[in-house]
Amino acid sequence: MKHARLALLALALAGGHAVAAEVAVIRADRVIVDAAAAPLGPSTLVVRDGRIQALLPGLAAQPPLDEGDTVREFDLRGKTVLPGLIDSHVHLTLDPGSPWWRQAVTTPEFAAAVGMKNAAVTVRAGFTTVRDLGSPGRAGQAVRDAVAAGLAPGPRILVAGPMISIVGGHGDATGFRPEVTEAIQGHVCTGATECARRARESARAGVDVIKFAATGGVLSQQDRGLGQHFTDEEMRAIVDTARSLGLKVAAHAHGARGVEAAARAGVDSVDHGTFVDDDAIRAMKAHGTYLVPTLSPTIAYREHVGTGRYTPVVEAKIRIRLEATGRNIRAARQAGIPIAFGTDAGVSDHGRNAEEFPLMLEYGGLTAREALVAATRNAAELLGVAAETGTLEPGKAADIIAVDGDPLDDITALQRVRFVMADGRIVRAD
Repeated sequence: MKHARLALLALALAGGHAVAAEVAVIRADRVIVDAAAAPLGPSTLVVRDGRIQALLPGLAAQPPLDEGDTVREFDLRGKTVLPGLIDSHVHLTLDPGSPWWRQAVTTPEFAAAVGMKNAAVTVRAGFTTVRDLGSPGRAGQAVRDAVAAGLAPGPRILVAGPMISIVGGHGDATGFRPEVTEAIQGHVCTGATECARRARESARAGVDVIKFAATGGVLSQQDRGLGQHFTDEEMRAIVDTARSLGLKVAAHAHGARGVEAAARAGVDSVDHGTFVDDDAIRAMKAHGTYLVPTLSPTIAYREHVGTGRYTPVVEAKIRIRLEATGRNIRAARQAGIPIAFGTDAGVSDHGRNAEEFPLMLEYGGLTAREALVAATRNAAELLGVAAETGTLEPGKAADIIAVDGDPLDDITALQRVRFVMADGRIVRAD
């Protein structure tokens, strides 16, 4: 009897399907398997136990089934089916418009609750993978792990935890009494040795990616501009340490010299890159650095600048950033630098992530196909998850969405999501 049970187990592990499975059958008139290739016509997509099993031609194709399989049919005729979208730069634990001083009173536990809310909003908008680039304590890890365990709806999440920054720089606590600043100070370091230690501490905390502030930032109360903050040596220490631990690195960078230095240090992505110049672009090109342009904050800035939402020091930086809108993505596209989709949601509204797409076309001159590639194949490669997602290929995780219209003809179709399957879980089926 024991040997019989072992034989059945071996059969199941070998793919014999002796154990009944949950199967989803999706029928659609138009399927974008890979945003870089031509879409398919009428097709049937088969998902078995959360993974794509087959893509069959025609709407009447019969999926391979085993006795006892549980089958759910989804008729998505009239819609476009495509890979789940990827946002390479979000802040799930942050809501836009929060007063700057709330960092002194908001606990990581409450931030995690906020993150769970925003994870659900984000995945319903069709974004099945995100890279969370800044959260307090281990709030981001808590949201990531809860979603992965199926405790709540959300996208696949890669987490950076607290951003590494200079003392008094973007990401550190500024504008408070000294004793408050000391109690809530950020993940700061000075010198190569300290900065390497901070990267190791982040790794110990279970992050998926390291993020550091190569330059000043817009929404922080620090009044030290948007130019380079860390020294070249400090940046190299962070990147080299992260590499030794098997982690990728994202650099928050606005000013050109900070962008250039971060690229030379070997970061995987420059996020923002607002004021890039020729030297910065050359450095990014030479080192294969991705640009994550994050144009969406300009929506929030234009909606709220002059209303009293922002402090005077922040509003002054916002106006400077608005003047440079689009310089980053235009320069990157012209130079052939890979572009990965990212919104900075948390500064802009969660759930409105797809509003970034029209901005990419308007400011960067991208085609709809190029923008969609940035939010699927390119972003998956940047995040290191291309083996799991980014295209609808058999064997990959079932990250599948459907929208009204054809996004390759009208990019705003990506704002009309009607069906979402994230890692094989049905999130919405309108």
